[in-house]
Amino acid sequence: MSFLYPRLVRPLLFRHDPEWIHEFTLRWLGRLSRHASSCRALAAVCGAPALPVAAFGLRFPNPVGLAAGMDKEAAAVPAWEAMGFGFSELGAVTRLAQPGNPAPRVFRAIPDQAIVNRMGFNNQGAEALAARLQAWRQAGRWPAHPVGINLGKTRIAPIEQAADDYATTYTLLWRLADFFVVNVSSPNTPNLRRLQDKSALDDILAALQQVNRGISDAQSQPPTPSPPPGPRPILVKVAPDLSFAALDDILDLAGPRQVAGIVATNTTLERPTSGDPRLQKVYAETGGLSGRPLRARSTEVIRHLYRQTGGRLPIIGVGGIFTVEDAWEKITAGATLLQLYTGFVFEGPTLPRRIVRGLRQRLAAEGLPSLSAAVGNAART
Repeated sequence: MSFLYPRLVRPLLFRHDPEWIHEFTLRWLGRLSRHASSCRALAAVCGAPALPVAAFGLRFPNPVGLAAGMDKEAAAVPAWEAMGFGFSELGAVTRLAQPGNPAPRVFRAIPDQAIVNRMGFNNQGAEALAARLQAWRQAGRWPAHPVGINLGKTRIAPIEQAADDYATTYTLLWRLADFFVVNVSSPNTPNLRRLQDKSALDDILAALQQVNRGISDAQSQPPTPSPPPGPRPILVKVAPDLSFAALDDILDLAGPRQVAGIVATNTTLERPTSGDPRLQKVYAETGGLSGRPLRARSTEVIRHLYRQTGGRLPIIGVGGIFTVEDAWEKITAGATLLQLYTGFVFEGPTLPRRIVRGLRQRLAAEGLPSLSAAVGNAART
């Protein structure tokens, strides 16, 4: 499959509109996800070996996760585990359903292995997502790996009501996931990045932790299987375009607001230079850039966060991971876990397995007993 995908499958897929082929693939994976036998067959081709990691009170079978944005509606929850992912992050989801920005809103920069998107948190809303997640549980199709949910702000919610908006979404979904990620860094919702300001983010985190403290007694018995009782880990996803000083302001909230970790990073508003007219046309589109051009900056942000926290705050590294070498760079810069999106699109369904296998080989070559022994090695030198 790793040989066939770039030579045969990807060229066929890339003939179609990016958003259309994305939805087509999710529908196909959703149908496959309903059947244990189909998932077993998928796992036989794509499944990854064990490389366990512990972070923010959860155990992950391997460190390679699915990034938010790939499965916003929980259409294929069982399939991601079968495809070798050690965890999945669903969403982004908002309190109310919303269509997102007008199409076309996804653009491929194929020579640079990059994507520009301005989706705008298109999704069916928190209640619809909750119903779909509960349906997967009741059908006995829930994965064994941790499942997270990315929380976004509803577009029509005034910025001054953002904390209540996030808290309402969180309350609806609290019982149905293992961890949550506060997304205040997407460039595609007007004024959203203003919520990375220390005071605004503090209000959001305070509201979410209030839900965390009180919801266990207020909610009825959750469905089985379910996450264990108690507060859910809350992480914050940051933009690569923030200054180090702004990142430090966010880190100042980690202790007081019990932030469990940082996801670094979201897409960027920056663009690489190019003399290719086709790339120039793509890069002129508004939206966030992901993929290989983001790799260096996301690693730089990870390294800074790791150094500033002394490695005490887990980091999920995302941005430009296409190879084992890219993954190792993120881990040794300070990432405990990793996420794939654009690399998965360009490299195909066996990428998680190839990365996990490669990391196991790298650890053996370095004489390291576990992945945690590699985290931050390059940041400490």
